[in-house]
Order: sequence, then C-alpha cells, then structure tokens
Amino acid sequence: MMNVLVTGGNGQLAMCLRDASKQLDDKKYHFTFISKDELNITNSVLVYNYLAEHPIDLVVNCAAYTQVDKAEENEDMAYRVNADAVQILAQETSAIGAGFIHISTDYVFNGEGDIPFSEEDVTDPRNVYGASKLKGEKFALENNPEAIIIRTAWVYSQYGNNFLKTMLRLFKTKEEISVVDDQLGTPTNANDIARAIIQIIISDNHFPGLYHFTNSGMASWYDFATKIKAFTGSSIKINPIPTSAYPTLAKRPHYSVLNTAKIQSTFGIEVPEWKESLRGLIDMELIA
Repeated sequence: MMNVLVTGGNGQLAMCLRDASKQLDDKKYHFTFISKDELNITNSVLVYNYLAEHPIDLVVNCAAYTQVDKAEENEDMAYRVNADAVQILAQETSAIGAGFIHISTDYVFNGEGDIPFSEEDVTDPRNVYGASKLKGEKFALENNPEAIIIRTAWVYSQYGNNFLKTMLRLFKTKEEISVVDDQLGTPTNANDIARAIIQIIISDNHFPGLYHFTNSGMASWYDFATKIKAFTGSSIKINPIPTSAYPTLAKRPHYSVLNTAKIQSTFGIEVPEWKESLRGLIDMELIA
C-alpha cells in the first residue's frame, strides 16, 4: 500500500484531491489529509516527528499562503509558509526516501509577453507571493532531487474562496459589477488539477522536475465572469474595466497562460478546455 500525506488539508485543492482519491483502490492507496492545526509544517521538529511516527511514502504539499495582497504586508508569513515550510518538507521526505509533489503558481513569471510560459522560461516574479513561491520551488528541487513541482493558475472549485464563488455571491446580491478585462490567463478547475495529481501518483513512471498544469484556452477575468453568467442564467450586468481602475497592493501579471505540453506528454494527462470544465462544475450544482 502507498501511504500519501496531503498538507493544506482544508484548502480547495486538497478537498478536490480528497474527492478524486475516493476513486482509487483503498487497498493500494491510503490518503491522509492534514491541516495546519494538526501539523505546523513550518516547524522542522514537528514535521520530523510526524514522518518518524507515520509510514509515509509520498507527501503532496497543497499548503500555501495564497492571499496575494496580504502577502505584501505579511512578507515574513508568506515566506515561512511558501518557502521555509517547503524546504522542511523537501528535506524530511528526502531523508526517509518519500516522494514529494509540490504545488506552485504562474506568479513566478513577470506576466509580460503573449506566448504561453514553458517550464524552461526565465522566472521573474513581480510580487511577494510569487517571489515566495519561487523560493519554495528552489528549496524543493535543492533538497529533494526527486521532487515534482506543478505550477497552476486561476484556480477555482466548489470549495473555499475563489473567483467563481465570489461571482456567484455577487450575482445574488448585485445588479451590476465591474471586472478586469486586461489580465489574461486560464481559469482552472481544481478538480482537474486533483485528477492530474492522481494520475501522476498511480503512474508507473517517475519523472521529477517542473511541470505546468492548467485547463486549456485563454480568458480575461471579464471573460471568466461572463461565462459564469451565461452558464448560470444570471441577469447581472458585467462591465469590463482596465487593471488601472482596480488598484491592488500586489502587482498582477498581464499575461499568465502556461504551456502544459510537458505534463501531457510525460504522464499522458488530458487537459480539459476551461469553458467546458467550468460548465461541468456549474451543471453539477455542487456550489453553494
């Protein structure tokens, strides 16, 4: 049996991974989902003791400090969770010969250009969140050469706080909203990320390194909101606005589309188109 530990157990990706793992043979795979209240992954002694006391073959790190604007004011906390904790997990998994899968972000890039970023492109984060996640990537690869890092972007699901759930809430309480239309990326269903992780876990082949996974296609936040409106039948009016009309503490990338060819060819992972994946989730009526 493979024993898999998933950190960030209360986050949206871990919740989706919990759902996806239920499709596996429980005689071959056992998943443990653990929250920050159950294990402080920024404390090396606690992590060492936990791994010493539990038979773990693989750690999937879904834990992260993801509040992009707050990271600008809480830089120490962002680095502790997004970098230092990753170093600890990488060191301790390497020491016991366990696998390590770490989730990262498109924000490691500067968002300039108009060609999807590949794993080989130069990183150049423009905010604290992106910089802390990039440092976490480097710590992962330096301390566990067998680590797999998956960068993703614009993540939403039926769980947690995300753009989809925010739009659905606003659709019920507002008659008109404004949404940025000059930032481009790919809305990505966390359930699809979870299924990709599962496929990597059950794969007979292990190829460490950097990978990109998002749904396919490209959209602005305005396009994303408009599709949510169309798929829900809402009558709300949505106005497109430039980034300059919606100032934030952290600078957002103008363009953050990721090239997913490598993860597709390496692990045979299918990448659903973003609009169809969004429609599928909304049609399932799982979102409160």
